[in-house]
Amino acid sequence: MTEAEIGTNVKDVMTRDVVTVRENDTLQDLLELFKKYHYHSYPVVTPDGELLGTVNEDIVLQSLLIGSVPSAMFGRSITMLLGEDAKGIMDHHPITISPDTRLEDAAALMIKHSIHRMCVVVDKKLVGILSKRDIINEIYKVR
Repeated sequence: MTEAEIGTNVKDVMTRDVVTVRENDTLQDLLELFKKYHYHSYPVVTPDGELLGTVNEDIVLQSLLIGSVPSAMFGRSITMLLGEDAKGIMDHHPITISPDTRLEDAAALMIKHSIHRMCVVVDKKLVGILSKRDIINEIYKVR
């Protein structure tokens, strides 16, 4: 896979119209997003678009399984769990990339860290998402 074969940079293939969540969105809100859009993860952003973290299906599932959440949550009802906010369960340190990152470098990061999507940021602001599917589609397109 060479740079000339698969597109120069992340910005050439990333998804710019990103479904996001706010830090005060509840677990119930997240479940509705997962059902509606079928993505595996969502960026958590401030009202001005600054990336705060990400939530994914694994985090949501762990939050729903009482035995897998922090001890402070033991004994709470499902109703109370559904009221928890994204800020409390999100990954606060997601792996991010720049729009100018070479596509093959982004692919290598995804493989190394076993992740399916990465947030694309400029000055801490979310500008897009790059998924493995985006990369695969780009490779297939140039064949």
